[in-house]
Amino acid sequence: MDAADLKALADAVAAGKLSPQELVDRVHMDAVTDLGFAQVDTGRGLRTGVSEVIYGAGKTAEQIAGIVRAMEAAGQRRILITRLDQRKADALVEAGCDMSYDVDARAGVVGELPEPDGNGDILVLTAGTSDCAVAAEAVLTARFMGNRVRLVSDAGVAGIHRLLRHAEDIARAQVIIAVAGMEGALPSVVGGLASCPVIAVPTSVGYGANLGGLTTLLAMVNSCASGVSVVNIDNGFGAAYQASLINHLPGRRDAPSEGSAREE
Repeated sequence: MDAADLKALADAVAAGKLSPQELVDRVHMDAVTDLGFAQVDTGRGLRTGVSEVIYGAGKTAEQIAGIVRAMEAAGQRRILITRLDQRKADALVEAGCDMSYDVDARAGVVGELPEPDGNGDILVLTAGTSDCAVAAEAVLTARFMGNRVRLVSDAGVAGIHRLLRHAEDIARAQVIIAVAGMEGALPSVVGGLASCPVIAVPTSVGYGANLGGLTTLLAMVNSCASGVSVVNIDNGFGAAYQASLINHLPGRRDAPSEGSAREE
């Protein structure tokens, strides 16, 4: 939307043909920067509370850099780039992007992470060390969205005493993200212990009959535990986004947990 379009809308409000709220809605809906290869939604933060995030897989470093520049030109101070490999990250830095790269999360952050302003802690649990890449994406995404995050790794049901050691953390969490591959049993067990929502993340970790995470996904969808919802395979970002929305709902604010889970 250019200045002439904005003046025409303002004139319509003055003439009583358009309400002030309709003007606001139109401005928000028209906040798009067309780069040819991408239409950057520069008004998403105003509409949803979370600015647009760049999915790095399938894009060239040049395309990602162009999207970053368009976001910065629109006033976006923090930008998250997910599924970003080291080669593209290096190319972005060389292109002048002021970006930090998290190799475990396979993601980059332009700008500084915000101070946490959620109601409580998001607890991220992994069934095994092999699930940590997906968990790292969830941890970074949640922090990017203004949450305190606690991480407990390798606490799967094959040695359930490892999970029960963190019962206090489970009891005090505002939201739990349970990341597991193989047969995907972790979220069901956690759902039977927790009083908060549990977001299950199936991973593609497992042998042949795991079918690249499909077996895990179906097991989690069929969980007998109440309060468990499921995102797509390896989707740490989606789980953290949902957890952040829950953690920022109006409600009680808990004191920071003092449990034994380590903070990453």
